[in-house]
Amino acid sequence: MAILGTFGTNVFLFAHPGGPAGFFQDFVGTANGMAEQVEVGIRSLTNGKFLALLTILFGVGLELQYQSARRRGVSWPGRYPLRAGILFMEGVAHYLLVFEGDVLMAYGLTSLLVAYLVGRSDRVVRNVVVAVGGVYATLILAATALLVAGPGVSSEPTPVDPATTASWPAQVAVRLDEFLVLRGEIIMIVPSAVVLFLLGSRLRRAGVFDDTEKGARLRARLLVLGFAVGLPLNVLTGFSGPDWLLVDRYLLPPLVALGLLALVTHLSLRMRAEPGAVRSGLIAVGRTALSCYVLQNVLAGALCYGWGLGLAERFADARPWWIVGLWAFVGLLNVAFAVVWLRRFDRGPLELLMHRLYAPRRQAKA
Repeated sequence: MAILGTFGTNVFLFAHPGGPAGFFQDFVGTANGMAEQVEVGIRSLTNGKFLALLTILFGVGLELQYQSARRRGVSWPGRYPLRAGILFMEGVAHYLLVFEGDVLMAYGLTSLLVAYLVGRSDRVVRNVVVAVGGVYATLILAATALLVAGPGVSSEPTPVDPATTASWPAQVAVRLDEFLVLRGEIIMIVPSAVVLFLLGSRLRRAGVFDDTEKGARLRARLLVLGFAVGLPLNVLTGFSGPDWLLVDRYLLPPLVALGLLALVTHLSLRMRAEPGAVRSGLIAVGRTALSCYVLQNVLAGALCYGWGLGLAERFADARPWWIVGLWAFVGLLNVAFAVVWLRRFDRGPLELLMHRLYAPRRQAKA
């Protein structure tokens, strides 16, 4: 759900006739018409929330690898920095060749840092979370206050020529030339990811996924935090204009993500029957998460950009409804790919590549 949900945000960048650059230039304008207000509402459903959920779950995965190393008597982090480096380089390739909004680079950097913290005492981890999270939240609130108090942004954004997406080599060249500018979001993602990785690790240890009374109490608290506190505030900031972008995307969504984590876990624990078609499809995407994350962006680029089918320009007047259909179509293709692929392989294609690069000797012995 986290993988498919992140595309619910990214799809709006692909579906703009000017690509991500055009989307962000239009974003500074004021949403006046009914269609624009509806689009803001749809974007608010996913913006930052599933990215935060994915980040928390990445921390859960890091915890599982740490616990596995302990059970096997293997030193930690051991060769894990190699794994983080491979993930970072996959992110570089994904950014240059596919999508400006890649998160794999940030995850590679964060996992390298957190790998040395996940095994520390709860006191050390708590201090890191409080310190990094406190500074991060303070800076975001301060920047937001300056934006709100400053002069308003122009309601007439500069139009972006759809020709900017007409050539894939030209897009790659722009991503390379503007690397530092376009990768600026890493500055926002890494501190937040450090906190959320460690939070995911500790939630796993605390039993948030366990079908126990303790796990149920923890999930109940997360549900309140996510849906009674985080969600109303996030809806408010979502309709408050671009001045609130930092709070709307980076500060409040992790609260909602914690509620989603608790809700999905609770529902999963209540489902005792064998998975049906829907659950099996979601499980397949989860088992091929890295591959599906990249695949959905590749598909969106081929469908939307001028070098592909050019649907973004063709359906520019049908926003936002056609974008919802695009998300559903790409999501179904992702599910179908994952289900078919796993009938023959036990990992996704990128997962297999990472496994062979990370553990070549173990692969050879097997």
